[in-house]
Amino acid sequence: MIIEKLKKANLKGRGGAGFPTGLKWEMVKKSRAKRKYIICNGSEGEPNVFKDGFILKNYPEEIIDGIKIALEVINDSSAYIYLRKDYYQKFKNKLKKIIGRSPIILFKETGGYLCGEETTLLESIEGKKEEPRAKPPYPSEAGLWGYPTLINNVETFYYVAQIAKNNYQETRFYSLSGDVKNKGVYELPVKWTIKQILKKTNNFPRFNFFVQSGGGAAGEILTDKEINRPVKGTGAIIVYNLKKTKPVQLMKKWINFFLKENCGKCLPCREGVYRINEILNKNKIDKKLLEDLLFVLKETSFCPLGKSIAIPFRDLINKIYKV
Repeated sequence: MIIEKLKKANLKGRGGAGFPTGLKWEMVKKSRAKRKYIICNGSEGEPNVFKDGFILKNYPEEIIDGIKIALEVINDSSAYIYLRKDYYQKFKNKLKKIIGRSPIILFKETGGYLCGEETTLLESIEGKKEEPRAKPPYPSEAGLWGYPTLINNVETFYYVAQIAKNNYQETRFYSLSGDVKNKGVYELPVKWTIKQILKKTNNFPRFNFFVQSGGGAAGEILTDKEINRPVKGTGAIIVYNLKKTKPVQLMKKWINFFLKENCGKCLPCREGVYRINEILNKNKIDKKLLEDLLFVLKETSFCPLGKSIAIPFRDLINKIYKV
């Protein structure tokens, strides 16, 4: 049975949260409901995260195979592939051809970055405002239109197909960018460290550097002494030249992104991001005030995306630069 195979392979979701895939499938399968839904999340809105687009371009058959396996396992189900606007335009024709008559609907994202969050994605498909829901209940219990819903990332469905065919080699896809020679997407072992990945791809810097790992704008910052560890989250590695990178400009880049993509639902995130932007645009940065705002964001934001905003800022000002 595929669920047991997923558990044995220890496949975890590749959308960022890393929840055990087999367990999630089992929860939805065992749910008692007259209808169930399966959603392939292809929103991928983080800056410098582009591995799902690579998989959609190069392995569309495997993605659809993974979704079809879920349809077979989860009774009374139908599926959606939720795609970022540009992905929808690029891949809709090829995907529709592969889907054929299977009960799989392509859905074009209605919002932006926040639609990558699973409950916001559900609101989007239901035609509501693109804002996160309170959890619990989780989508596996009450998801799309209140029915149990399985939500997995594009890459996760790709590996479901590999596991079903006994082809899984415990690998994952990494997005490499920044101050590197060979920007791109690489499929390499899950347990490899950032250092191993940079060396294998001929991207290990010959200058003083630091990296941002896991997500895009919300990824953690690591010094060159901290890269003997595996990559978390969405598998992104961004390399920065320590001497050339201007810390305030980098933080402004992050906060401009979060300002643009903020849903505005909760006060801590809405006002916190606005105030951080104000601080960064002053002649002298008030580090104490900045850290206080980051603390509030992390501890009181409504959804995980708001909480994650604090990670790169705190790392950058405490580990890399003296701001």
